[in-house]
Amino acid sequence: MSPILSSSELKENFKNENLILLDARAGKDMRENYLQRHIKGARFIDLDKDLAEIGDNAAFGGRHPLPGIEKFSRTLSDLGISENSHIVVYDDKNGANAAARAWWMLKSFGFENVQVLDGGIQAAEKNGLDFSSGEEHFNKAELIQRPGWLLPVSTLEEIENELVNNYSVVIDVRDAYRYKGESEPIDLVAGHIPGAINIPFSENLDENGNFLPPEILKEKYLKLLEGKPGNLIIHCGSGVTACHTILALEHAGFKIPNLYVGSWSEWSRREGKEIAKGI
Repeated sequence: MSPILSSSELKENFKNENLILLDARAGKDMRENYLQRHIKGARFIDLDKDLAEIGDNAAFGGRHPLPGIEKFSRTLSDLGISENSHIVVYDDKNGANAAARAWWMLKSFGFENVQVLDGGIQAAEKNGLDFSSGEEHFNKAELIQRPGWLLPVSTLEEIENELVNNYSVVIDVRDAYRYKGESEPIDLVAGHIPGAINIPFSENLDENGNFLPPEILKEKYLKLLEGKPGNLIIHCGSGVTACHTILALEHAGFKIPNLYVGSWSEWSRREGKEIAKGI
């Protein structure tokens, strides 16, 4: 199953009894926006409460640390998600925000039938999908238990070791101005991890905000990585947008790389860590 689903394909799947739509829009008034208008049948999933377990100090874990696997199990149960669910996630940022993070977490939990809506809610609206408002009513599902996350993650200490020993390529997917340290709109310090390269997540998309075709993405990344993808570690500001590039790499047929969940929000706050600027 492709990790990307078009709005026309979603339209064809609406009658699938196993289909579960997740609205992962994030930011200010996200819950209110959902209640006012969402794709018909979609269930709301909260970035800060369901897809992260925010701690007291972002220097240890970053701004969006992963929740415990047991907590996520309860979230899935509350959303009515079962083993045979076909899950489609969307946001309003071309899948670049919480939709990609939800996709990564669901894959890491062990779900295979999980996809991100290409073009997000805007594409759904443009292509005439049915919309609704208010709460959606559904039953809880039986609790699914897992021993831990299945997809690979990297810690701050592992990032340092990989870079020092030249074992992996660390990719920073933030916008170039943030990577270069020209300004920083979210975290406390501008710059990047020394040794990390910058491939902004926006390069995964075409001029209409849709994912590039798999063959184009594959060609692009092979060229950027000089034909040798090797071991990749992907990060962003807080381990959310990084999942967009992981999604794109999966779409292109590459092995799913490591996610550095703490990302820049952790590195930049950790005492004694070097900060690089420029290219």
